[in-house]
Formats: sequence, C-alpha cells, structure tokens
Amino acid sequence: MGLALFAMAAAVGAGGCDPVIDVAGANFPAWLLCVLAGSLIAAAFRPLFVVARIDPYLGPRPLIYTSLAAMFALIVWIIFFNRI
Repeated sequence: MGLALFAMAAAVGAGGCDPVIDVAGANFPAWLLCVLAGSLIAAAFRPLFVVARIDPYLGPRPLIYTSLAAMFALIVWIIFFNRI
C-alpha cells in the first residue's frame, strides 16, 4: 500500500517535468501521446501474431500486450522526445 502510494505521488510530481504538446489549443503532456501511440502499435501487432501463428503460444496475454505497449511507448518517447 505504501509503495503504491509513493509511486503515484512520484508520477504526479514528475508529470510537470516532461515536454508539453499543443493540440488544437489544448496542452497535453508528451507521455500521454507516447502511451496512446504505444497502445495502438501493440494492438496492431496482435493480427501479426495471429497470422504468424504465435499468438496461442504467448504467455498471459494481458501481461504480454501491456509489456509491448510500454515498450513501444518508450521507443516513441526516445525517438521523438530525446533531449540528449
């Protein structure tokens, strides 16, 4: 319980440190765009897994597709918002 509360407080506190994207006059944090893009890319991979016939062999699907969405979100973040 304490660790989850700390993680949520850290996420809220660090939310102001990221870039902001202006969409039609509304400001959105960049991580929101990355999460959306990562989720859409992970959803697009499911038909590829079905055609390749590896979908039945994947472990617990919610864990696999959530991990794929997180991985793709981080890749999008690195590609578009890397400040190095």
